Amino acid sequence: MLQVAYIRDHKAEVLKGLAKRQIDASMMIDQVLLLDEARRATQTELDNTLAESNAISKEIGNLFKSGKAAEANELKAKTSQLKEDSKALGEQLNEKVNALNELLYKIPNVPHLDVPAGNSEADNEEVYREGDIPKLHAAAQPHWELAKTYDIIDFELGNKITGAGFPVYKGKGAKLQRALISYFLDKNTAAGYTEYQLPLLVNEASGFGTGQLPDKEGQMYHVGEDDLYLIPTAEVPATNMYRDSLLAETDLPIQLTGYTPCFRREAGSYGAHVRGLNRLHQFDKVEILRIEHPEKSYQALEHMVEHVKTILKELKLPYRILRLCGGDLGFTSALTYDFEVFSTAQDRWLEISSVSNFETFQANRLKLRFKNKEGKTELCHTLNGSALALPRVLAGILENYQTEDGIDIPEVLIPYTGFSKIQNS
Repeated sequence: MLQVAYIRDHKAEVLKGLAKRQIDASMMIDQVLLLDEARRATQTELDNTLAESNAISKEIGNLFKSGKAAEANELKAKTSQLKEDSKALGEQLNEKVNALNELLYKIPNVPHLDVPAGNSEADNEEVYREGDIPKLHAAAQPHWELAKTYDIIDFELGNKITGAGFPVYKGKGAKLQRALISYFLDKNTAAGYTEYQLPLLVNEASGFGTGQLPDKEGQMYHVGEDDLYLIPTAEVPATNMYRDSLLAETDLPIQLTGYTPCFRREAGSYGAHVRGLNRLHQFDKVEILRIEHPEKSYQALEHMVEHVKTILKELKLPYRILRLCGGDLGFTSALTYDFEVFSTAQDRWLEISSVSNFETFQANRLKLRFKNKEGKTELCHTLNGSALALPRVLAGILENYQTEDGIDIPEVLIPYTGFSKIQNS
């Protein structure tokens, strides 16, 4: 969440930045500043009351020592009133803090200066493209048909077991899925990311810490009896490992990676753009995450982008990178690059990774701080990216590597799969 002090000192910049998201935040920002002014006034009154109470308590002690019990007892009544006043002021302060936080939770991050203004994905900026789009044979099929032809993914069986959006991977399809996970993790650990195996359920505090709650509450699966949420991404448990942490500057940067299934209750729609693996409620993803010094976070973001590029180059998939406009930017992000793979059989681009810098937005919610060289406490910057989300990468491989007699396996994956082609037996 945004820092109140920053809003107070940079109100015009905050409003201008949020306008890139197509949000007129003037009323919310004014309300934040009014609530903060009231909070600070109450805090000052409480501090003064407590100071007066402490001073009188000392005076009472001195009077008793001096044998002036009558005067001391007269002051006791005043301290009793001050204690009641302090209690009431403390309750008022908590109410104002809670009201302020509730409002701050609803305000998205301020976009970076490089984020273009825009309403939707149509206004995103393409900043890079690489790879040749293959020419497929006349009978080429989209991946959901290939899945049937080669019996490697069963969407109908998943629908029977659970519902739409929960596919069953079979045989070489399951092995290819496992190969991609292992390959991604190996690439990430070789680049300096420490691997973690993470919980798949998180508590409410973790959801608030990384910004999924309350913004995306309706998109998360909730286990009501235990008040836990199935994770929408490994970002949530991984980042929350450092909730309420005070790090040393020498601890930075921190680089993590982890594989998890992910669960999202995204509203279903119909058509080829959401068929097959294009949109799922359960899917696998390998995530990379960094906790950085504020002065180095954008350099780290570029390193993350370059890292994902090396993976796609080795997979030899045609891809492009988009800088997201304000209207398409995630709630918590200051700057996001989306990677898209071209699906030749579907003749469209498929998003397969988002790499984002959240600056201090998550760290402020998490109370994730570090002590700088001068001994002052600062908020860290957090970043995360998919490296990579599997469903659409798998869709791109199946479609772009298909031949008339089967599906070739990218050369870099053959040591992981143990086979070089998927064919009918």
